[in-house]
Amino acid sequence: MPHLTYLNGYPETIKQQVQQLIDTQKLASYLQQKYPQPHNIRSEKALYDYCMMLKNQYMRKSPPLSKVIWDRKINAVKDALGLHTFISRVQGGKLKAKHEIRVDAIFKEGPEALLRMILVHELAHFKEKEHNKAFYQLCCHMEPDYHQLELDLRLYLIQLETAGPLY
Repeated sequence: MPHLTYLNGYPETIKQQVQQLIDTQKLASYLQQKYPQPHNIRSEKALYDYCMMLKNQYMRKSPPLSKVIWDRKINAVKDALGLHTFISRVQGGKLKAKHEIRVDAIFKEGPEALLRMILVHELAHFKEKEHNKAFYQLCCHMEPDYHQLELDLRLYLIQLETAGPLY
């Protein structure tokens, strides 16, 4: 069950249910029922606009966002699903900060709710650098179904690994 590494930390009952969905080849239909259509955010400009909409709705007073891009170099298994980078540079006598969000390009074809969950996660790092209680409270404030979407995202990754894309 190497593909169930995405579910490390989850209870055995959930792992067994997921394994049963895989064995009976029903994981794709489960995900397609919950997420019948892929999102239509293809360009980096559209991704930036979508992320800025979320930022402006929930984190208006947070630092400005310099860039949001699809990144083919991120490895969803080894690295992350998305990355939030914070770069500080000295310009003259001032310290300038740039915030960037990079999203794994495999999510260009995925469900909108899962992309939103990744962006919410990365935006939450603006205020909370660590994955602590305050971080997850902020994620749940921006996306009330955050924890269910995180599990579904892991199921989506298992689907990609075991049987290929949904759409």
